[in-house]
Amino acid sequence: MRIDEQILIGGGILLLAVISAVATRRLRFPLLITFLGLGMVLGSEGLGGIYFDNAQLARSIGIVGLIAILFEGGLTTEWRDVRPVIAPAALLGTLGVVITAGVTGAAAYLLFEHSWSKALLLGAVVGSTDAAAVFATLRFTRLRRRLATLLAAESGANDPMAVALTLGLIAWIERPAYGLGDIVILLARQLGLGLVVGVALGYVASKLLPRMPTDLTPFAPVASIGIAAVSYGIAAGVHGSGFLAVYIVALWLGNTPMPLQRTIVTFHEGLAFLAQVVLFIVLGLLVFPRELGTVAWSALALTAVLVLVARPLAVIASVALFRYGLREQLFLSWAGLRGAVPIVLATFALSANVAGSDTIFNAVFFVVLVSTIVQGMTLEPFARRLGLTTEERPFYDPPVEVVAIRALGGDILEHDVAEGDRIVGLTVRELGLPRSATVMLIVRADTTGIPANGSTVLDVGDRLYIMVRGESREDLEAVVRAW
Repeated sequence: MRIDEQILIGGGILLLAVISAVATRRLRFPLLITFLGLGMVLGSEGLGGIYFDNAQLARSIGIVGLIAILFEGGLTTEWRDVRPVIAPAALLGTLGVVITAGVTGAAAYLLFEHSWSKALLLGAVVGSTDAAAVFATLRFTRLRRRLATLLAAESGANDPMAVALTLGLIAWIERPAYGLGDIVILLARQLGLGLVVGVALGYVASKLLPRMPTDLTPFAPVASIGIAAVSYGIAAGVHGSGFLAVYIVALWLGNTPMPLQRTIVTFHEGLAFLAQVVLFIVLGLLVFPRELGTVAWSALALTAVLVLVARPLAVIASVALFRYGLREQLFLSWAGLRGAVPIVLATFALSANVAGSDTIFNAVFFVVLVSTIVQGMTLEPFARRLGLTTEERPFYDPPVEVVAIRALGGDILEHDVAEGDRIVGLTVRELGLPRSATVMLIVRADTTGIPANGSTVLDVGDRLYIMVRGESREDLEAVVRAW
């Protein structure tokens, strides 16, 4: 196939993915399933006829895709939101994964007649929630902020644990002399070195990236991609968790005020979407539907154990001491969405040629499919039934930087007034802005711009342009958060 034909096919697939995403959004159907289905349709047993069985390539694509998704997740996470939930999120991301893997592995031992090592490997593969699935679902919910933040933090924190546990169990299968002590050492080394590298590189990046001149704006995303790649590469090179390092560096950068922050965030939001498209389509291509029937019933039973037994036990053990009531624990138990991460981890077993890895991959595909459809589509209705929703948006969308007025020591920021915001119907003078912040201009849908007088009443769809001195920026963001 000529290069121009490959480019044409690639472009056509991307456009088809965007069209599918638009249709899916209107139907409120999980994006992950849409892209997986698209990959299966394009595969050798579908209409596209594309044959793909390269597990090593799929693993490599999966790693790159997860780096992009985790980096975007870290960039868009507010530290002040994470700080109150960091302890339960850390427990869910470590102890919760171990409990989930153990309980699910015991069920897999009975259902699939695997050896204990392979059964526990299957449990580890499905042990973590998925950042892409959780972030995509939470963007369209009105879940209480504390719960939404906990789920987002958990989904970013538990991937490194699941990856390390999977690698340790694969080593155990390949080398029978490799014991429990070796797995514990591997987990400690992966998480410990990943944390150290992430903190160190996050600190350095937070000092250097804000110094980039504003006239080099197009290079800011290039620099951030380089930072993400270097973070993963250094951490993985010293046998630490590259995924943990990437998430910590992104979290540090996302909470560091800088003139080009919004440019970087916007770029990585698009890059993360592209990563999801490519990742899910490739994983869909790797699935051969004719092989799924042999594991269907066992995989459905495994999913039931995972959702109804393993996840609730993990939640109870991790958050019961942190003032989460019964309703919140019920919701957290149901919100353990599985997505791309388990499928990518299944490719680790495939690429390592572990005996029975085909069965593991097909079983994981069923788990992800059922979890995403059943849990993903019922998450918000279940939250409403439990009384855990609110009129506020669960995640604060920070003001968009227009330009840094360095000569004046300040910034011009913009903020869109959304339906349900508390400032709808208030006047400008009632906004409670810091003394050094001023609304310069209001752009309304039916006008090019209206003066920002103190008596101007705000409406849904208004775009506010606010000038604020640098030292008051955090105060302004705290005020906007309350809007």
